[in-house]
Amino acid sequence: MKLIIGFAAIFSAALLAARIDAKVSDGWQEGNVALQSAGPISFGPEVILFIADTKAAAIVAFDTGDTKAGGGKDLKVEGIDKKVAALLGTTADQVLINDMVVNPLSRNVYLAVSRGRGPDAKPVLVRVKSGGQLEMVSLANARYSRAELPDAPMDGVAGQPNRQSNPRQESITDIAFFEDRLLVAGLSNEEFSSSFRAIPFPFQTVGKGTSVEIYHGSHGRFETRSPIRTFVPFKVGNEPELIAAYTCTPLVEFPVKQITPGAKIMGKTIAELGNRNRPLDMIVYQKGGKDYLLMANSSRGVMKISTDNIENSEKIESPVKDKKGLPYETIESWSGVDQLDRFDEGHALVLRHAEGGSLNLEALPLP
Repeated sequence: MKLIIGFAAIFSAALLAARIDAKVSDGWQEGNVALQSAGPISFGPEVILFIADTKAAAIVAFDTGDTKAGGGKDLKVEGIDKKVAALLGTTADQVLINDMVVNPLSRNVYLAVSRGRGPDAKPVLVRVKSGGQLEMVSLANARYSRAELPDAPMDGVAGQPNRQSNPRQESITDIAFFEDRLLVAGLSNEEFSSSFRAIPFPFQTVGKGTSVEIYHGSHGRFETRSPIRTFVPFKVGNEPELIAAYTCTPLVEFPVKQITPGAKIMGKTIAELGNRNRPLDMIVYQKGGKDYLLMANSSRGVMKISTDNIENSEKIESPVKDKKGLPYETIESWSGVDQLDRFDEGHALVLRHAEGGSLNLEALPLP
C-alpha cells in the first residue's frame, strides 16, 4: 500500500475555499494577543498561524493576513540569529529561536523567538520575507482565537535533585494542523502524562488529552511519561496516522481516530534509531514516486527514513541493543540542522549551524 500524504492537498483545497467563502476568523475577538512564551508554531487553513504558548499551556490561532502568493528557491540568510538580535535591539546570545515555519502561500518564514533567557524572556514573532528582510510581526489589534489546555502539568520545578525540570515547559512539544483539527503533543497532569490532543478547529471547547503509552526498545520498557518530541501527520490509504519521535530515538505510529479526550492508547513502535539522541524536527516529502520522512537530530544528523511498506512494519516489543525497524540513511551534507520545514515541492528550509558557529537560514534541495 502506498503512503498517501494528504496534508498538501487538503491545505490547497482549504486555501482555495478561503478565497470564495467566509473566513474562518470572521467573528474572532480583536485586540492585543498576550503571550507568555512562543514555542512550537504551525500554519493551518487560510494561513492562520497557530502559536503554542507553553508557559500558559494555551494555543493562539492568529490571522496573519499574509495571503499574497510568493515564491523563490534561493532564500538564504546568514547569521540569522545576529540579524534577529539586531532587530530586537539585543545580542545573539540573548536570542533563542524556538521554532520555524514557512507560510505555504507567501513563502515568508515565521520564527518563534525568545528575547532573553530564563523566566524573564519575552516572546516575539519575527517574519523573514522572500528577499531575506526581517520584520517583527505585530500582535497588537490582531484577530485571534485562543484554546487553553484543561489538564496542563504544574508550573514549577519537580523531580529528583539531579534531574529537576519544570513540566510546564513541555506542556506543548509539537503541533500540526491536519484536516479539521489541531494536533498537539506534550505533557498533561495525568498519571500517564505523555499526551496527544486533537482539538477541533475553529476552537470551541478543549477536552482532556489522550494518554499515550509506548514500548521503548532501547530502554527495554514501557513508557508513559516521556513526551513526544516531534511528529508528522499523514495517511496510509484512507486512514489518518501519526508518526511520533521520542528521545533515544523510537518512532511510534498512532491512528488519529484513537485520539479522543480522556482515552488511553498504546502506540506501535516501528523503529529504534539509536540512543543518546534527541529528535528535533521532522517533515514528510515525496521524491521519485516514493515517500520519506526527514528528521533532524541532536547527535545523529539528518535521517532520510524510507516509508516503503510502512503499514506492514514489524511491531517492536522486546529490547533492542542497537537499531531496528524502518531503514534510513544519514544526509551527511545537511550538518548542524536544528529545524526544518517544507519550502516548496522540491526544497526544504533549514535552520542550521555553520562553521564558526553562525546560525543560517537556507533553502536546500530535498535529498
